Amino acid sequence: MVDFVSKSSYGVDDLINLMKILRGPKGCPWDREQTHESIRRNMLEEAFEVVEAIDERNDDLLIEELGDVLMQVIFHSDIAESSERFNFNDVADATCKKLIRRHPHVFGDVQVKDGDESLLVWDDIKRQEKKHKTVTDAMNSVAQSLPALWRAEKIQGKAAKVGFDWPDHTGAMSSLNSEVNELENAIASDISAAADKESFIEEELGDVLFSIVNVARFFEIDPERALTSATDKFVTRFNFIEQMAKEKGKELTDMSLDELEEFYQLSKLER
Repeated sequence: MVDFVSKSSYGVDDLINLMKILRGPKGCPWDREQTHESIRRNMLEEAFEVVEAIDERNDDLLIEELGDVLMQVIFHSDIAESSERFNFNDVADATCKKLIRRHPHVFGDVQVKDGDESLLVWDDIKRQEKKHKTVTDAMNSVAQSLPALWRAEKIQGKAAKVGFDWPDHTGAMSSLNSEVNELENAIASDISAAADKESFIEEELGDVLFSIVNVARFFEIDPERALTSATDKFVTRFNFIEQMAKEKGKELTDMSLDELEEFYQLSKLER
């Protein structure tokens, strides 16, 4: 048995100690075997589950998912501590110092009028800390592990801050239409090598997606959220198709595309 005392309520120190027990000699073999790389995806998954809890406005679920993210932070910290690199206190220390540095309007003499000016102060200090000499440096600092739509949005935002942007959404829409035309031309092209044509289409499709993000940005719409909503809507409508087919005693695989499309159009009338 491990040396652990049950409590009616636990705090952060208890969680840190619990992780040490799990990764200790008498703990869990799986926990002990993990590396930063092996649990890399776990951090991403837990973060998205936090977002889902927020979207559902479910406090109990949010508590659970935030705890899972905190556990991942402590997990990584303990892995690093076991090789004498850093520990959880180093993480907390670095975070506190960063928050103090980047809020001189709270902990110093800098004056700001509103949240927008606060953000400008934060960005300026961040740029100095990261030694970003150019806008491209700032763009390259955006994590490539971000969902592609979010990364595109952040990079476009950095370009917009220095004036490289359409004056309004009409320019973004015109650019989108132009990119769609280029995609259609790529699909219709007579490139003989299949791999070359596929690469050409992929490039033009990427430009279309990038342009769509630009349109979303002008309306302050989160493109990732918009696509998620559209996907959820499609699932709901497809469920309607399945239910209609079931009522008529049909299998989806035996139905023609025209029949499926008819049911799909009917699903749009459902609210």
